[in-house]
Amino acid sequence: MSSKVQTPVGQEAVEKFGWWRAHRFLLLRRTTQVFFLAIFLIGPWFGIWWVKGNLSGSLTFGFLPLTDPFITVQSILGGHWPELTALIGAGIVGVAYALIGGRVYCSWVCPINPVTDGAHWLHDKLGLQKGWQPKSGTRYWVLAMVLVVSALTGTVAWEFVNPISMLHRGLIFGMGFAWAFVASVFLFDLFVSRRGWCGHLCPVGSFYGLLGQKSALRVSAGKRAACDDCMDCFAVCPEMQVISPALRGSDADTPLILSPDCTNCGRCIDVCAQDVFSFTHRFDDTPAPGRDARARTQPATRANAAA
Repeated sequence: MSSKVQTPVGQEAVEKFGWWRAHRFLLLRRTTQVFFLAIFLIGPWFGIWWVKGNLSGSLTFGFLPLTDPFITVQSILGGHWPELTALIGAGIVGVAYALIGGRVYCSWVCPINPVTDGAHWLHDKLGLQKGWQPKSGTRYWVLAMVLVVSALTGTVAWEFVNPISMLHRGLIFGMGFAWAFVASVFLFDLFVSRRGWCGHLCPVGSFYGLLGQKSALRVSAGKRAACDDCMDCFAVCPEMQVISPALRGSDADTPLILSPDCTNCGRCIDVCAQDVFSFTHRFDDTPAPGRDARARTQPATRANAAA
């Protein structure tokens, strides 16, 4: 009885497609993360004020307002009605993420994502245990708590401890105490809970996940019948529970990953040597034979081999 030789995660994709092809979405994500951080820093660092503000609220080229809807909701609950420009900015951002996928923010924009990815990489290298895993609904309780505290205190509560804002302010004014917030996220994911911050606690990701529940951009396991059970997609996915319904469904089940927890990061696409996954839209009705299609063809294949 033969068994498949275990190879490092993603190695088969590298050997089949080449390093660049097998890391294309990782490279694109890092590029966009650096870009969005850089456009806020070139003003205070170099005096080039294309964008004024930060990811919480900004004005681009002097006329385009962009506001974090999560900040806006907290402000309203705290009794501080935003100015019209801030409301327009929140509407623009909200509609954009509702259309393309709320948690795209987590994997393609958020500057804390490389920090948590780095913690996960080191966690695997050190061979550490999975650690404490909060229940799936914990982040929504954290989200609710933040909103309640904002309403009770009349403040934008999350901004007092938001590691994203801390990182931004630290890069401008000197990290100082801000390092403690960023380091605590890294250490939490490294030693306490694997992928714990983004996957189980961060209220920003929870909010955007709710916002993008019906978004158009989706990942599809359109070639799921070709899956060879290497498990690489599960190994790299920060929300691995979203994969199974699409990948292991029958012919009648949709191959689309429809869970709002999916961050549309493209990790599963990068590491899959069988090219099972691809980006598409939620209205894609292309036929996708399920895993049972492979089982149906196996007897015929064995019969042909015997002949």
